[in-house]
Amino acid sequence: MVEKLLTVRNRAGIHARPAALIAQTANRFSAEVSLERDDTSVNAKSIMGVITMAAGYNSTLTLKADGADENEAAEAIFALFESKFEEE
Repeated sequence: MVEKLLTVRNRAGIHARPAALIAQTANRFSAEVSLERDDTSVNAKSIMGVITMAAGYNSTLTLKADGADENEAAEAIFALFESKFEEE
């Protein structure tokens, strides 16, 4: 299992477009991918799940990936957060 800390760096936070990008990226991999914030854990392959995180600017999330391609999945999602979802 791979764990990474992610910080929401885009000013608008995780809204529909970033949530869709996260879910689309996670679905490219066979690994189970989840995002956690406080006591809430959601399947990163679910757009609605990701939106319900209500992660605003500077929120910190924990990404967990478990499976054959866990490293690749974690790196791909980490890259989305680092690029501010290509919004800025």
